[in-house]
Amino acid sequence: MRLIVTRPAAQAAGWVQALQALGQPAAALPLIDITGPEDPVPLQAAWAGLGGLALVMFVSANAVQHFFAHAPAGSAWPTGLRAACTGPGTASALRTAGVPASGVVQPAEEAASFDSEALWALLAGEPWAGRRVLVVRGEQGRNWLADTLRAAGAEVGFVVAYRRHCPVPDAAGQALLAAARADPAAHLWVFSSSEAVGHLRSLAPQADWSQALALASHPRIAQAAQGLGFGQVQLVAVPTPAAVAEAARALQASLAQGRR
Repeated sequence: MRLIVTRPAAQAAGWVQALQALGQPAAALPLIDITGPEDPVPLQAAWAGLGGLALVMFVSANAVQHFFAHAPAGSAWPTGLRAACTGPGTASALRTAGVPASGVVQPAEEAASFDSEALWALLAGEPWAGRRVLVVRGEQGRNWLADTLRAAGAEVGFVVAYRRHCPVPDAAGQALLAAARADPAAHLWVFSSSEAVGHLRSLAPQADWSQALALASHPRIAQAAQGLGFGQVQLVAVPTPAAVAEAARALQASLAQGRR
């Protein structure tokens, strides 16, 4: 069974390599295209105002990469300023960008989930009244954490670091999509975004996914895949290549047992 990695191209290649190293056949079919913001001025202004913030929350590794791509020449992450995120991939991107590991706030590896609720569990005990928080994200995003911080008294602002689009698959991507439609049981989709599921609907509007299999990193994403018609969707609470490989092996073993 070949795993189909649907993350944006900047992350998909590394995931494919990691999964292959773990013994899982994998290929990339990015279902979200990432581009920079139309107007870089707000990002430049955000960098100028970092000194007055209590926390910067990055929604994804793409948010980190595009935010730091607009850092003024010679600038560095302010000492003592914390950067928050919900997943290990974003945390790794922050450390690579120069944020000290001690300044990265993220759910523990053994957390039950990697989402805003898990992150808030780490922040809820702090006094937020009057403190300023910046959320670095795409043009749209879930506002649960921002709303929760505001309810606790914080001043929350947003800055758009990148834009997301429905991709135009290259020849290899088109061939992979055709193969997955022709033999759904031979492929296992790996979804880390509900938006990616929506883009698959746009790219293959007439596809029958009733015999298709998927792994999803959050219940909302699993629900989106089920809504698209995927016959079997399994949750992978920890969004790492090792966890995905383990889930894929378990699923394949279960399917093989069912055929006996």
